[in-house]
Amino acid sequence: MAFKYFGVILLASLMGLAACDSDKKTSAADSAIQNVENPGLQSGNISLALTSAQLDWVGQQIFRNECAGRFQCLVHWNDGEAFPSLGIGHFIWYPKDVEGRFVESFPALMEYMEQRQANIPEWLRTLEPFDAPWDVKADFLAVDDSPRLAELREFLAGTQGIQAEFIFRRARQSLGRVVDAAPDDRKSEVAARLEALSQTPGGVYAIIDYVNFKGEGLSPGERYKDQGWGLLQVLLEMSGSSERSALVQFREAAGTVLTQRAENAKDPIERERWLPGWLKRLETYAEPPVFKISK
Repeated sequence: MAFKYFGVILLASLMGLAACDSDKKTSAADSAIQNVENPGLQSGNISLALTSAQLDWVGQQIFRNECAGRFQCLVHWNDGEAFPSLGIGHFIWYPKDVEGRFVESFPALMEYMEQRQANIPEWLRTLEPFDAPWDVKADFLAVDDSPRLAELREFLAGTQGIQAEFIFRRARQSLGRVVDAAPDDRKSEVAARLEALSQTPGGVYAIIDYVNFKGEGLSPGERYKDQGWGLLQVLLEMSGSSERSALVQFREAAGTVLTQRAENAKDPIERERWLPGWLKRLETYAEPPVFKISK
């Protein structure tokens, strides 16, 4: 299979499927999800821990955030973008010869799908080179009701649990890199904020969703006026007294960072159409009513 690989380290050790594509959940898989740690951090002992039920909730919440839970939106091309977005996390897939500023994620997801032995549609499995097969949005819309796209949507609808795993892994594996990329005099501060967020399901969800939504903040290309908008930038922006939870501080800092991005953008669509939706999404960064992390 000729999928492009873009640096997401996909470990095979966590094989528990934790959402709606399978009912087979083993105690070993649950334990692996609950006890994932990132050994690369230089300060503190930060882990992202979720039970299977919590990971299922996170995946469903991300699907609502990206697609309002709509089946048709699993394969979509947003106005103002040069690429389609796919799956519950709206993973980016660039057409041939398109070099965007945002990190491409759909090919890496498909690498993971192959490792997990998902039943990938044959036409997708044999696509060479593995570029989005539509050059522009008009080409995509012309075949939006085709059998191939129907098959692709069914495939993505049936593998939501694997996609949730992939999103979880990406966030977990980014923590050490985010701390390492912080200014030397703020590394411990960033690590402490990540550790505080990791203590509750809502904080873990916020980390996972934000990394999927706006990235780690490490790519030099993801900048407007030399200012980024990823997880690192939000952690650096966080402030406030200990009386306000880390999750509240994160939500407020993310609003500041995303507003700054929209104001720095050349295209007014970011301010006029996208920013209100981004800020609405941040409102979901709250504790779920029933879940508690098992330590």
